[in-house]
Amino acid sequence: MTASGSSGRPPHWAPGDHILWRYRDNGTGDVHICRPVTVVQDTPELLAVWMAPGTECVKPVLADGTPIHEEPLATRYTAPRTTVRAPWHGTGVLKLARPDEPWSVWLFWEGDWLFRSWYVNLETPRTRWAGGVDSEDHFLDISVFPDHSWLWRDEDEFAEAQRTGLLDAAQAERIRRAGRAAVELIREWGAPFSAGWEAWRPDPGWPVPVLPDDWDRVAVHTAPRAP
Repeated sequence: MTASGSSGRPPHWAPGDHILWRYRDNGTGDVHICRPVTVVQDTPELLAVWMAPGTECVKPVLADGTPIHEEPLATRYTAPRTTVRAPWHGTGVLKLARPDEPWSVWLFWEGDWLFRSWYVNLETPRTRWAGGVDSEDHFLDISVFPDHSWLWRDEDEFAEAQRTGLLDAAQAERIRRAGRAAVELIREWGAPFSAGWEAWRPDPGWPVPVLPDDWDRVAVHTAPRAP
């Protein structure tokens, strides 16, 4: 992993740097998702990173190794879990995040770079540390399509997270407000949807980042860099 910046200040990353994009478990606070990514752009307005096909990542699974999505919804958030290292299947993902915004926007392509959709992942604003960024997923998401149509995703999981106590009423309302703000941005067709990122392509010379052994190390977090 590479980064520049002095101790105590939020790091600044250059295009081509490798960092970790991590999510903490909503219940325990432990890192349970870790994705090595390559920095595309890092400015006061936007952090853009590329997750290449085949990247070895960390993801949560049930204690017996069963994929999370195969567990019935009623016990999905109460069944014991662990983490495994596994490659990212399918095409790569471009992730875009603006400081203090409670979501990130992911771009997905089919084969031969046929653009498929944007994905608005509602989450806590990312906190920076020397090796990357950390966040916490908020269950509720939005798919956005090239014809400007959109739809909510994972509303059932959002409801179940509240039922099991992973989200309280105040947290749920903040997430709903964030979702409504994201929908307003979609309706206005503001950035990043209007910014042409679907035509972006990774540098063919970029190596696939390596997942480090200490992917879950404790991080000293810093606030997003000020303009």
